[in-house]
Amino acid sequence: MRLVTRTIIVALVAGCGLTGASCGAAAPPLRLHADVKQIMAAIVDPAADVVWGAVGTIDTIEGTEQIRPRDEGEWTETAHAAWVVTEAANALMIGNRPKDTGDWMKFAQDLADNGLKAARAAEAHDADALFTAGGDMYLACTACHAKYNITLTAPVSQ
Repeated sequence: MRLVTRTIIVALVAGCGLTGASCGAAAPPLRLHADVKQIMAAIVDPAADVVWGAVGTIDTIEGTEQIRPRDEGEWTETAHAAWVVTEAANALMIGNRPKDTGDWMKFAQDLADNGLKAARAAEAHDADALFTAGGDMYLACTACHAKYNITLTAPVSQ
């Protein structure tokens, strides 16, 4: 009898862990407040601009200027911005925000994946990897904006 009880308890615990079920505690309700345009204008776009502006090259008659974060604070700011993009991309995939379950989800996941790459590159102080990840973030953004005709001209208000 004791062996059967242990088996059932182990099965229940394993089942909770594998299914993600809370097994006793109800998950709090998810309350979404911002729509896609608000998320883009207030969260994604400002954070992506930090990532995109962190690394680059300016060629002039006087020479070439390499743009890179100059100190730990700038690397940290860039990494934080990339983390914001990464998690905001997840927000675009929940509730009534997705436009569909196909390309919308693919573009949002691409944004999340490349935001993560940018965050890791900034944390490693790897300007080349940050530049590449930022470019890939841009490609995910432009593909989505082109397909779904998304503009950021709407004011952010609640």
